Amino acid sequence: MKHFAVRIDHQSQTKGLVAKLLGNNIPKGFEILQNKSGALFSVAEIAHYLDKEERHGIKILTTAHNQSLLSMSSGERKKALLQHLLCQKPDFLILINPFDHLDMESQIDLKNRLSELAKTISIIQLASRVDDILEFTTDFFELRDDRLIDYANAEDLATSLPQKEIFVASIPHVIKKEILDMTEFVRFQKVSVCFEGKKVLQNISWSIKKGEFWQLVGPNGSGKSTLLNMITGDSHKGFGQNLWLFGNLKGSGESVWDIKKNIGYFTPSMTDKFRGHHTIENMLISGLHDSIGLYNTPSEAEKRQALQWIDLLDLTEKKHGYFHELSNGQKRLVMLARAMVKHPPLLILDEPTSNLDDANAHLFVALVNKIAKETDTTILFVSHKPEPGLKPLHTYQLIPSPNGSTGKTVTFKND
Repeated sequence: MKHFAVRIDHQSQTKGLVAKLLGNNIPKGFEILQNKSGALFSVAEIAHYLDKEERHGIKILTTAHNQSLLSMSSGERKKALLQHLLCQKPDFLILINPFDHLDMESQIDLKNRLSELAKTISIIQLASRVDDILEFTTDFFELRDDRLIDYANAEDLATSLPQKEIFVASIPHVIKKEILDMTEFVRFQKVSVCFEGKKVLQNISWSIKKGEFWQLVGPNGSGKSTLLNMITGDSHKGFGQNLWLFGNLKGSGESVWDIKKNIGYFTPSMTDKFRGHHTIENMLISGLHDSIGLYNTPSEAEKRQALQWIDLLDLTEKKHGYFHELSNGQKRLVMLARAMVKHPPLLILDEPTSNLDDANAHLFVALVNKIAKETDTTILFVSHKPEPGLKPLHTYQLIPSPNGSTGKTVTFKND
């Protein structure tokens, strides 16, 4: 049985390759699939069925029970899609980044299921991350634009990855920085949270101090978002608990703005808010004003600072271009710079490398490491699993249990 892995990036013509495979216009190297029937497993397919369910009330993936797709976790949705596709009895399955948005346990479950399926049907995996490639793969390719390049084995494919380092300049200084006269920014002391009787967090005791670099990890549903929302002031669950934010006991009279002014925040979904024709320079300057778009004429000092970040990101040739014209990886770097432009006391990065290919994830992590090394900003990097190349000093791991997730601290010794 033949099984294929195709490494893809933001420039890969993925839709074209999928159309060829499903349309029986089989490319070289995949001849064994000629005149075979295939099915597509992707987040876009799940989104298609979600749209049908929300717009028209048509349930396709969940006809066996009453639960809606919207109420399901990422893992449950993918299980439902896979079962639906298998009912069609395809000869091969095309998987596009099947492990994205899944925690480690869900990834293991899916890998085990695919290993069983691989005994009877061919698997074609299109993967942005080489580490995600399935162990039973027999044939290896890279999709460079619309051209397929074949490799002898997984090792050759991995070593072909570009490892470009562009961050030569130092992190730009901030025009005006508010200094917090404290060493501890966040402290949870035996904090427990439940929602509608369901216990989510149990006796969380965790302290985040000035200049520290943390990674927060935990599976889906373990309470990562709940913790973040309490830190940013967006959750009422912190009231009446032993939770201190920037020196104030939660609920002692501070406003949400008092909290947020000390935080730089980025999650990939934020890029969707910037749909207008914002220049890269204005995107960065807007970070100084915490606005979506720039509504005031920037000062010369603000322009200089923005250009320093643009130079650092190696985007000088694009400085007069528009944000929406950038690649996905470049957008993430600009958004990280925008969150960091004021040198906030606390920088929160929520799943910032999700859906990035290896090369762009490598660059993003390199910039985060550089910020940690060259500034005194405290960093909280949130993810399902450890990110390759990231150099946090501490990891706070949420461990689920029937009584709510407990926390465990691991400290590293980095060079």
